[in-house]
Amino acid sequence: MLIGSYSPALVLISLCVAILASYTALDMTGRIATAKGRAVHLWTGGGALAMGVGVWSMHFIGMLAFDLPIDLGYDMGITVLSLVIAIVSCGFALWLVSQERLPIWQLAFGALIMGAGISAMHYTGMAAMRMTPGIDYDPTLFGASLMIAIGASAAALWIAFHLRQNTPHVRLARAGAAVVMGIAIVGMHYTGMAAARFPDGSFCGAAIDGLSGKGLDNLVLVTTLAVLSIALLTSVLDARLEARTAELANSLTLANRELTQLALHDPLTELPNRVLLADRIDQAMHLVQEQGGCFALMFIDLDGFKPVNDAFGHHMGDQLLREVGLRLREDLRSQDTLARIGGDEFVLLVQLAEPDDALRLAARQVGLISRAFRVGEHDLQISASVGIAIYPGNGLTPQELLMNADAAMYHAKGTGKNGYRFFDASMNNDARRQLQLLQDLRNAVEQQQFSLYYQPKFSAGNGHPVGAEALLRWEHPTQGLMLPDSFIELAEKTGLIIPIGDWVLNEACRQMRVWHLQGYTDWRIAVNLSALQFCHAGLVQSVAKALATHGLPANSLTLEITETTAMSDADASMTVLQELSAMGVDLSIDDFGTGYSSLMYLKRLPANELKIDRGFVRDLEHDSDDAAIVSAIVALGQALGLRIVAEGVETGMQQDFLTQLGCDALQGYLLGHPLPAERFMVDILRAEQVAVV
Repeated sequence: MLIGSYSPALVLISLCVAILASYTALDMTGRIATAKGRAVHLWTGGGALAMGVGVWSMHFIGMLAFDLPIDLGYDMGITVLSLVIAIVSCGFALWLVSQERLPIWQLAFGALIMGAGISAMHYTGMAAMRMTPGIDYDPTLFGASLMIAIGASAAALWIAFHLRQNTPHVRLARAGAAVVMGIAIVGMHYTGMAAARFPDGSFCGAAIDGLSGKGLDNLVLVTTLAVLSIALLTSVLDARLEARTAELANSLTLANRELTQLALHDPLTELPNRVLLADRIDQAMHLVQEQGGCFALMFIDLDGFKPVNDAFGHHMGDQLLREVGLRLREDLRSQDTLARIGGDEFVLLVQLAEPDDALRLAARQVGLISRAFRVGEHDLQISASVGIAIYPGNGLTPQELLMNADAAMYHAKGTGKNGYRFFDASMNNDARRQLQLLQDLRNAVEQQQFSLYYQPKFSAGNGHPVGAEALLRWEHPTQGLMLPDSFIELAEKTGLIIPIGDWVLNEACRQMRVWHLQGYTDWRIAVNLSALQFCHAGLVQSVAKALATHGLPANSLTLEITETTAMSDADASMTVLQELSAMGVDLSIDDFGTGYSSLMYLKRLPANELKIDRGFVRDLEHDSDDAAIVSAIVALGQALGLRIVAEGVETGMQQDFLTQLGCDALQGYLLGHPLPAERFMVDILRAEQVAVV
């Protein structure tokens, strides 16, 4: 028998190639598992080629490591056939582990096929030497090599199937598994080689015209490493690209979810907004049409929210709105919807078995809101007015139902608040009037249907005129002259108060400039600012522009803000008032004594004037408490160095009392009614003539 020997270096190299080929195969299974469509076939083909070349290369390098005391060579055609067998076997393995499931019978069958393929590759490669006489194989070792091939194939398929997903630490697990698989493949090869028996006098037929072993090991090794490296690098780069793509897709999904949340929900309370509510109403209407039953739409408006917001600031108001939303959601069912559609307005959509069930639910909502809210360190007490529209019966569209529920809510407010009202057809007229008034108000802004009336102010000491207060009037095309009480609330609610307020500022400054040129340079014109106007970011710029446009000295303009507005967010108010004061504009605290002042803040406010509310002046003659309050306000104002103006003077006794207290200026029907500019000056001139006489 011819005794063979092995090159230790090539044996070690064959083991390394087997391990690298195993790792590449495991990595490829991960790519195939996550690929879609045509990419699956491309990765399977590429993986079969890389893995097949790797397994075959391990075998061929192992053959080259074997040396006999005769010349050896390898038949080209048979050698290529062994490579094809390796590629086909590996392709089958990759296809098998890419299936969704791998039951035990399928694993066993696959291991048998793959093991047979690897064995066929090995023994075909051995046959490439074309030995004469032929190679004898030890039956025991031959059988052992077959069993090792099948067992290694079973282990490889099971490992590849379970490591194909990109779970945490999967690369480390694949590396360990690749070592085990590589050792098993090498073990099969060298067991098969050990089974081979070469009789004395054997001759290698392929040594004459076949591939020579000289330098072939290096060529095979370099080629194999290149193929495996390219395959592995491509897989790794693709995995990173896929991971980045998945991360980007996940980011886009989150962004879309956030955008959807913002588009369909109120950012303050996270409740559905008007858009989502309309969709839910539409769905509820279709459900009733298909299955019967009914639902109620409850329009909930908070009573007393504005005073809380004015007194404690918008931050506290926002917290209160969140608490209201949480409380109203306490016992809602999954099929019900609570939405916030703006300001302090909520809408509840509830499925009902009977229309009368709405009574109990509405009473419960009113009761929930009437309980005190603990916000920060304050116990806040508010109530709710609820309007109820029932479907079917009170509207045919979501918009109509919402409008009718809104109309019912206004009726609940009009009948004392803190209660609920069902919609009936007579309320439509009121709702239509409100909508028409809003449309008319928008037209009034565009067409400048407003005018200013002026009520004179007189010096308490000598009775001379010292200026006027500008009062807004709406010259409605059909309803005639309208006072602010009938439209200012609507203007504030819709934001129209901003352009209206800008117009008032400009018109008052224009008129004051006219009087200034007529010689009344010591007069001041007073303009009221609404709370919304005062909070608007462009207020200071609007005032500066109005003064500059009409060339009016800043100290000829007095801006009146209510005490509650000034104190609602004292720090923010301080900033705005200081900017106006630095400009030279006079500032007056209107309706003083009716709000919730902090004297610490009051003394810091850059105000020039305190205006006593007409409510205290009205009952001076009959109410000693009002007289005491007015006396205290005058004393406080004088101590702070402020001018004191009293409004609502209607009797001589009130005039005398306020003059004796030390008020600087008086205003009221006793002294002069609000009039257009021309008539105002006629009265002023007449009063001056009387004073001269």
